[in-house]
Amino acid sequence: MTTRRRVATLSRSLLATALGACLVAGCGVLPGGSGGSGGTGSTLTVMTFAPEGTKATNMPGMPGMAKAYERWVNSKGGINGHKLRVLTCNEHNTPTGAADCARKAIAEKAVAVVGSYSQHGRAFMAPLETEGIPFIGGYGVSSEEFQSPLSYPVNGGQPVLLAGAGHQLGRACAKVALVRPDTLAGDALPVQLNAGLKANQMAEASDIRAAEDSADFAPQAREALIDSSPSAPAKGGATAVKDGSKDGGKDKGCVAAVLGERTETFFDAFRRADTQGRKPQISSVLGSVSQALVDRTGGKDSPFEGAYVTSWYPVASDPLWAPMHRVITEQAFADNTVDIDDSGAQTTWIAYSVLGEALKRFKGDEEITARKLAQKLNGAEPIKTGGLTPDLSWRYQDMRAVAGFPRMVNGRVTFQVVQQGRLVAQQGDQSMDMTPTLEQAPRSN
Repeated sequence: MTTRRRVATLSRSLLATALGACLVAGCGVLPGGSGGSGGTGSTLTVMTFAPEGTKATNMPGMPGMAKAYERWVNSKGGINGHKLRVLTCNEHNTPTGAADCARKAIAEKAVAVVGSYSQHGRAFMAPLETEGIPFIGGYGVSSEEFQSPLSYPVNGGQPVLLAGAGHQLGRACAKVALVRPDTLAGDALPVQLNAGLKANQMAEASDIRAAEDSADFAPQAREALIDSSPSAPAKGGATAVKDGSKDGGKDKGCVAAVLGERTETFFDAFRRADTQGRKPQISSVLGSVSQALVDRTGGKDSPFEGAYVTSWYPVASDPLWAPMHRVITEQAFADNTVDIDDSGAQTTWIAYSVLGEALKRFKGDEEITARKLAQKLNGAEPIKTGGLTPDLSWRYQDMRAVAGFPRMVNGRVTFQVVQQGRLVAQQGDQSMDMTPTLEQAPRSN
């Protein structure tokens, strides 16, 4: 993409965002209108949806965390005098399921959809936009979450995770192979990973596609072993050498897999395929690899020992998570879907923290509606999340020049590694804002 085209694309994205924000704020008229509450003492309805029981990615910890938050906040008297009613919905990992959940939120007069997961942004955002319902703190897996003027992301989604993974691998690897879902959302992942690799003067990764619900990854495993070999030809004519030496000081092959719950299945096939004991560096992102997965596969004896993992948030052992930990202990002790280590539950916790802070900006007798809530979120004062993210603000001036993702207001990632069976911060690596890296990447959607 030329500089002129990139600027034009960005201008259109920012203009759409500004116009949408103006409509939300009441500068224009949107049809319909959903949600509403009287003064202090009334009940506010919100929704959290996520896929459960599917053959691909499942996020039961997100609705589980939402219900725990509901019980906890209501036990404290609600938010700003309002009781909270949390609806949950199984999105089923399908466009129809996502649209059905959005329609249910509308029918139940929800003032927001909070801390939810769906790949099918087009299916759920359009109905919510029609009714002016804000989408707060989605998991960040669909591009619409970073484009809609009614979406308020709390992290940088898959784009920053992949760019972060590229940065993490770019400092250690001679060659990288990426195994990812053969889906519309998956098509963006190589572009984002390559942005991080390019920032470290690395060649593009080999792009290996797989059906997201596959049970047999043997072909992809064999291809990844071949393509990650340091002697394999570089992609795109680029070089894997970072300085004047033969290999830039890096002689390691690396394999990154981002397949959600199927990541474990892939790496199982990958280990069987590595009959020559090459043992490339393996890598993934939070959501595809988790502490629960490491525990389930052997802890310190897990095949994920030594794996690189990129996350949006601090490691689960960080004291910043103490409030979430207390809520889980008090309100979800019997729910094994809710785990402090789960990035889905963490995202939902942060999203509900944003909701709570926004609701506190209403006066006691002020009517709360979906549109008025969006106005508060569009306000000038940033929202704090207890240090788990940078302060969050979604004003026009906070939009970023990331092609196709203008509402990416938080591009921070943390770098982690599995050591002695625990996900810990990678020694010597601080959190990093990947937004500048992504601003240099071509449009990926």
